[in-house]
Amino acid sequence: MNLDAALNADLHCHSVVSDGTLTPELLAERARAGGVRLWSLTDHDEIGGQARAIAAARANGLAYLTGTEISVTFAGRVVHIVGLGFDHESPEMTAGLRATRGGREARAREMAASLAAAGITGAFEGALKYVSNPDLISRTHFARFLVDAGHCADVPDVFRRYLTEGKPGFVAHKWAALKDAVGWITRAGGIAVIAHPGRYDFTPTEEYALITEFIGHGGRGIEVVTGSHTPSEFVKYADTALEFGLLASRGSDFHCPEESRVDLGTLPPLPGRLTPVWAALAERIHH
Repeated sequence: MNLDAALNADLHCHSVVSDGTLTPELLAERARAGGVRLWSLTDHDEIGGQARAIAAARANGLAYLTGTEISVTFAGRVVHIVGLGFDHESPEMTAGLRATRGGREARAREMAASLAAAGITGAFEGALKYVSNPDLISRTHFARFLVDAGHCADVPDVFRRYLTEGKPGFVAHKWAALKDAVGWITRAGGIAVIAHPGRYDFTPTEEYALITEFIGHGGRGIEVVTGSHTPSEFVKYADTALEFGLLASRGSDFHCPEESRVDLGTLPPLPGRLTPVWAALAERIHH
């Protein structure tokens, strides 16, 4: 396999193991149908689906990199760090992610109480219908409940009216530290990547602080082409990757056929002047 920037790699998507709606097996089939050749399943704060994803990739003729997306608290905000190519049986990462997930159920009950105060009852039980494990309950599951119960027109409408800072249903959660998340990934043999940097609405100074601290802890990559980035952000973060000497990644951030803006495999390729993260992980790819 040619591991240059033109490779159709999709290294960011989610299954039912976290907040996606498809199984790892169905995602692998969808990736193959979308022309993906190198795939990674990156469930939120969870690596329990990795063995299934490896097997599904093999069954569909896809090359595969292990993956996860870790929520971290940085400068009082939630930032996501994707890990790629690590040992998915790492005891340290498994324990760290378990601790990170641990507060989700308590937070979810607080979110439901906040929504009840705004006149929306039954939100915890309603959100739980979309997730098999309370440890993994998230805002996305509440959003699906709010849409299906008729309180909102669609998921974007939910996040305009609820579940964001200053709106009913928002409860902050202290996630992993940036240093810890990057450390778990790198000590398990993988590469840490800043996910969708255009989503955080940081000032240039804050973004510089994030990137430099990330690099200082051993982070090596940044998502350039991703589902939530605009074409101008593709260019901006390609320049950022070059400026800081970071490896470039690409992924749809696919969650659900009805909700996701971008399907698996349909993004434009990485700009050819960048060094793709998969080139540095050639020995970690499952075939």
